[in-house]
Amino acid sequence: MEGGHTGAERRFDIWAAGTAYERYMGRWSRTVAERFVAWLDRPDGLRWLDVGCGTGALTATVAARCGPAALLGVDRSAGFAASARGLLAALHAPGDAARARFAVADARALPVPDASCDVAVSGLVLNFLPGPASAVAEAVRVVRPGGTVAAYVWDYADGMRLLRHFWDTALALDPAAATLHEGRRFPLCRPDPLRELWRGAGLVDVAVDGIGVDTVFTGFADLWEPFLSGQGPAPGYVAALTPAARDRLRTALRQAVPTRPDGSIALTARAWAVRGRRPAGDAAVQL
Repeated sequence: MEGGHTGAERRFDIWAAGTAYERYMGRWSRTVAERFVAWLDRPDGLRWLDVGCGTGALTATVAARCGPAALLGVDRSAGFAASARGLLAALHAPGDAARARFAVADARALPVPDASCDVAVSGLVLNFLPGPASAVAEAVRVVRPGGTVAAYVWDYADGMRLLRHFWDTALALDPAAATLHEGRRFPLCRPDPLRELWRGAGLVDVAVDGIGVDTVFTGFADLWEPFLSGQGPAPGYVAALTPAARDRLRTALRQAVPTRPDGSIALTARAWAVRGRRPAGDAAVQL
């Protein structure tokens, strides 16, 4: 299954500034990463690859919890790769950080030899790739027979309430936002399409599960201001609006989200996680 979005839609998919992304989505993705790694339940001493490592939430979790013999994070954004490298250096002992390396490269052309990793993972990136099937095939190529390929994506259609509120509000004000609505753009981000994608890459023992987290904002400013960062589809859309249209969206979104008496806003987010095993003795699928 391929990515279901056009070049016109991808113009809003901006990923470059790690600090801005951290406030927008990184604070929630770290919690999902921890639960994802626990779900994988891999032993220590393995060779890990994090494809589309972003600002390093998943890479740092693997370093902290999995005792990797080697750990490589790959991202096509040099800015994100630099942020991930800084996060590892800040959070982990020198020995842990030394075992982690980072490279700037495309998920569909990994700078890794065949069958050189034990586990290839990816967090919150698969649906943004123009060819997700090619990226999964690449992950299968670099994982040894018997190794694990796994990923997680937000449930944009229903379970990621922050973005569902945002896009439903934007669409009510601007019918042109229909093609940008992430719940519509990313049909891949559901259990059956993910399962199909993994099985189509030749992986076996495929499993899909939901990972839910609470996303609590101290107030509306805490929710709204990250949308001004320009990092990601929704902030990219906000950045392209006129000041008057941006103000209308802000007012409508404030009215749409459920606010507690103390001003805080409690939402939930769900990711879908998928994992599979490369069969022993099998060649990687070539696409």
